[in-house]
Amino acid sequence: MSSTVAITAADINKLRQATGAGILDCRKALTEANGDFEAAIDWLRKQGQKVAAKRSDREAKEGVVIAKTTADNKTGYIITISSETDFVAKNTDFVLFAQSIADAAISHNVKTVEELNEVSIDGAKIADLINDKLASIGEKIGISRFERIEAPFVASYIHGANRLGVLVGLNKESAEAGKDVAMQIAALNPIAIDAASIPAETIERERAIVVETMKADPKMAGKPDEMIGKIAEGKLNAFFKEQTLLAQPFVKDNSKTVAEFLKTVDPTLVVTEFKRVALG
Repeated sequence: MSSTVAITAADINKLRQATGAGILDCRKALTEANGDFEAAIDWLRKQGQKVAAKRSDREAKEGVVIAKTTADNKTGYIITISSETDFVAKNTDFVLFAQSIADAAISHNVKTVEELNEVSIDGAKIADLINDKLASIGEKIGISRFERIEAPFVASYIHGANRLGVLVGLNKESAEAGKDVAMQIAALNPIAIDAASIPAETIERERAIVVETMKADPKMAGKPDEMIGKIAEGKLNAFFKEQTLLAQPFVKDNSKTVAEFLKTVDPTLVVTEFKRVALG
């Protein structure tokens, strides 16, 4: 594909940060993709490069991630207050500021970030408090992520000095299992609960990458499409095992999957939803 879009050094650096690929490879990928960032990631993967998987939790570079639940554990929030530097993010006052915003979200049962910005703390709207904080510290800050889940029981987990937060929804109360599953999600970053809950477009994207990579392999030269398709399905199944929560080996006991672990706790215990947000 010939590029009609100017590829800048900033574009190349962004792709390098997201994938770990080299400068020349990133330039080539962006050129082939005509500047489309996601298509460039796919191009690198189709070339067989080991690149970082696309994740929606790579938005805020620095800041504070707060994961909390209501007192009855039926609603959970993850709120990220972003900053430009880790110097600000590690400041005790800034962490307390982020905590106060999360507490306000809980106490007012807000549903969206727009609602949250309108909530008042001690007579001042959160949007105004953020602007005041921006002015006082001299860095751009803001609510960069807002996640909310409801379930019969929600567990929350924070890892790495407020750099990663997880919420897990369960169909019934089980605090210990909720914490264990949240730690699993923090460690292995699954993309979905199970294969059935992976979006169709994600499955098709992975299938296309697997098939194109195989067709480019000299060892597969001359192999019929039917054979390639069957092998591709096997590779997809392996992908599901690695990337879906219930099929992953349980981090506390690799002899069983997460699904098997849940059954040992309660045969009727079900993960209904999860959210994972990380800085970086």
